Amino acid sequence: MEYTSLGGTDVKISRVGLGAWQFSDAWGVKDYGIAKSIIAKALELGVNFIDTAMVYGRGLSEQFIGNALKELNVNRDDIVIATKIPGEFLSPHDVFKAVERSLNRLQTSYIDLLLIHWPPCWHHIPTCVYMKALERLVNIGKVNYLGLSDYPVELVDAARMCLSRVDIEALQVRFNLAERWAEEEHIPYAEENDMTVMAWSPLAKGAITGKYTLEDARKLQDLRVNEPLFQPDNYPQVLELANIVKNIASKYGKTPAQVALNWLITYSDVIVPIPGARSPQQAEENAGSVGWRLTYEDWRALDEASRKLRITYVTF
Repeated sequence: MEYTSLGGTDVKISRVGLGAWQFSDAWGVKDYGIAKSIIAKALELGVNFIDTAMVYGRGLSEQFIGNALKELNVNRDDIVIATKIPGEFLSPHDVFKAVERSLNRLQTSYIDLLLIHWPPCWHHIPTCVYMKALERLVNIGKVNYLGLSDYPVELVDAARMCLSRVDIEALQVRFNLAERWAEEEHIPYAEENDMTVMAWSPLAKGAITGKYTLEDARKLQDLRVNEPLFQPDNYPQVLELANIVKNIASKYGKTPAQVALNWLITYSDVIVPIPGARSPQQAEENAGSVGWRLTYEDWRALDEASRKLRITYVTF
């Protein structure tokens, strides 16, 4: 496994993390035994960075992680846990209530990285009001570092201006070979300000691996039913990219998922993909995306192919 620093800190995190959205109704991994085996395999292979959120399974994901780490006798200091607080939990009194419940589910006395999942756009809580509450959690030792998920750069700046003694160490953004808007502002901003970019949906929910035919995509019954990438206006061109990914993967003896993740890792040293895994085998596959690099020629071939995509989010 390869490791890098979390933002501007001296905390070392694996270059590929374990996303835990799958421990929820959204992805259907609700069997604790399976969840524990996934976590165990990831840890065995050197993954020490786990990303979850309070809303994943309404706390189920955090609960599974807390139980698994305890039963696996994992040294708490060897693991970096990131969790996310949703925008509607950001009134000052709710911030402390939500974090306390998160700590209980995770069975830990502190959260390594707490990110805001999205801005409080429905409740209009002033940015400095909730940022000062979050900073207070750092000051009293319940949270070590702060981050922002799905925040526009302008609001990242606004949030940072509210902080007195700490800074934002991580930005979590959607970034994959088919969806690249983050490279316009977020990645350059993170590189300039020494922040980690946590790339969520790094495999575009499986679209860019070529796992599903056009007919298969029409039959998906999970949250991808309404996912734009799998819709008829987009998926045929995504499959063209997936075929190129497959061809390059065969040259390296790697899987398409490993190539797609390696492309992200090669893109910038601040990027840490956080793919999910619905089986120990997928966790092992994801861990195999590091320890090697695409050649410049193959990286460029993927870059050029992906730039030809014109993804539309107007699906009805």
